Amino acid sequence: MTAPSKPTTDASVSELIGQLTGQTAQLVRDEMRLAQKEFQDSAKHAGIGAGLISAAGLLGVCGFLTLIAAAVAALSLVLAVWLSALIVAVVLFAAAGIVALVSRKEIEQVSPVPESTVASVKADIQEVKEARHGNP
Repeated sequence: MTAPSKPTTDASVSELIGQLTGQTAQLVRDEMRLAQKEFQDSAKHAGIGAGLISAAGLLGVCGFLTLIAAAVAALSLVLAVWLSALIVAVVLFAAAGIVALVSRKEIEQVSPVPESTVASVKADIQEVKEARHGNP
């Protein structure tokens, strides 16, 4: 616990500077804790999401491989087996290219900046500037 401070009207310049130093250090610590909490929350959600995406991807791959085999088998009734497999492979590579482009656009939208912390720090800086210039 800190000792109770004098009212600012009765405090000396050195006491005011001491209070400013203490309050600034506390503010920095609080902002660092906020940023750390934001990063922890983001990492937790990203980890859970990545795990679920991996499980869904594995199941999807199993189903998709079965579907590919069915497509090759169906085309082999009309065409040669090698030609059926080649046609299915070309379609799959085209689909992979489209998915890669869509995923790239999604990844570009991820913000690495803890937005609420940045906004809080900006507000703190503005308040300190206004207090320094004597603006209420």
